[in-house]
Amino acid sequence: MNWYLIAKSLHIIFIVTWFSGLFYMFRLFVYTAEAASKPEPDRSVLIPQLALMQRRLWYIITWPSCVLTLILGPYLLIQMPGFLAQPWMHVKLFFIVLLIIYQFAGQKIYTAQKINPAAYRSFFLRLMNEVGTLILVAVVFLVVMRDSVSWVWGSLGLIGTGVLISVFAMLYKKWRMKKGQ
Repeated sequence: MNWYLIAKSLHIIFIVTWFSGLFYMFRLFVYTAEAASKPEPDRSVLIPQLALMQRRLWYIITWPSCVLTLILGPYLLIQMPGFLAQPWMHVKLFFIVLLIIYQFAGQKIYTAQKINPAAYRSFFLRLMNEVGTLILVAVVFLVVMRDSVSWVWGSLGLIGTGVLISVFAMLYKKWRMKKGQ
């Protein structure tokens, strides 16, 4: 049996479930912040249901996927130590550190919203939701393209993606305000 390929497959699966959990969790943070400003009885129904969804997602999918990804990643590097000599891997590991920081920021938001569902504004949480997207884009392009693209173009592409996401978020906010939502 090829344990390296099995570990690599599991690593990819847990990366996908980790990102899925993060994307949905930050969306639930947005919904919770918005539910806090709804009138009764909506608020009393929505907030407990969203809290239940958050707890299950965070502790049954997101954190376990994070931990398993972070166990399998070093195992893969031990099996293929030559990757550590490649510059793209250094940059990828930098983005993984940012992803771990993002996970802990999510934990902070989760804890704060348990105490006060309106602890954060929904627009801030919408922007935070896109941080995961930027990290995902960066890591996927690094792994697929490796040294095929210059760092200048890669950085410009990531910055451009971030600017586009921010512009769309602001346009969506204006559109929602016009519609009174």
